[in-house]
Amino acid sequence: MVRHLLFVVAPLIVVFAVLPAVYENHLMLFNFVVFLILAQGVNVIYGFTGYLPFGYVGFFGGGAYGFAVMVMHLHASAPVAVLAAGLAGVVLGLLLSPLLRLSGAYFAIANLAAALAVLHFVANPALEGITRGPYGVSLTATFNPNAAYVAALLVLALTMATVVFLKNSRFGLALQSVREDPVSAAMAGVNVVRMRVIAWLASALIAGLAGGVYAWYVSVFFPDNVFSSTFSIFAIVFALFGGVATIVGPIVGVLILYGVYNLIGFTTPQYFQLIYGLLIMGLVLFLPAGLVSLATRRGWHVP
Repeated sequence: MVRHLLFVVAPLIVVFAVLPAVYENHLMLFNFVVFLILAQGVNVIYGFTGYLPFGYVGFFGGGAYGFAVMVMHLHASAPVAVLAAGLAGVVLGLLLSPLLRLSGAYFAIANLAAALAVLHFVANPALEGITRGPYGVSLTATFNPNAAYVAALLVLALTMATVVFLKNSRFGLALQSVREDPVSAAMAGVNVVRMRVIAWLASALIAGLAGGVYAWYVSVFFPDNVFSSTFSIFAIVFALFGGVATIVGPIVGVLILYGVYNLIGFTTPQYFQLIYGLLIMGLVLFLPAGLVSLATRRGWHVP
């Protein structure tokens, strides 16, 4: 575990801490960090339990609005509001935990519907006095992109440490046993329900914190921005592209795919969807276990 923290997590954090000093597109770097967090959050719930969260953005958007409510109505400082954003994600996770009774496509569809329900609840004009309804929020009092970027790096470090723990602990092994065969795991003494709920809440906490730092960074946003399905789709695709249930898989997926996304967007935007779609289709057809499977097939150890 210490080896993974020193040789995987620490270099990643250091690189993204240094990059703003040598690369001027601060927003792009911030988005890289946010998608690294979300892809690892998907890794926690899908890679280790097998639940594919198409509505993962619900926790992200809930965290963003948890941050906004704390700043607008309780005049909380931004760091405290980020913690409240994580708590908002956990509360939503608890409310939606009955969804864990479902599996496969039923869970994915129900999770997506739940995210849409949260979006419409937040955007309800009747709640204008609390959430500003569909009119969006402005948090100029806390606008501080540099501090928000540092907070995002701290959340990324926490998220990576969680994945390292799952990868190296008996708890993580028990989760994977539940993913592979819950009946056999239960017969071996594993508390299947408790394990799933813990992983689900950890994943919700990660997305809620990410939503909080995102709200801090952009400061002005609307419900459609922070509940955009793009966050869920990108996080899932990035995690799958690199390889789930590993530490480095989602990192590789984000760095390559989001890098390609920006490169195509700048150079040949007219072919963006075609190239990006073909790239993802090729991966699904020929490398369903992600890019890291190229290394594991050769017998190399992939953390």
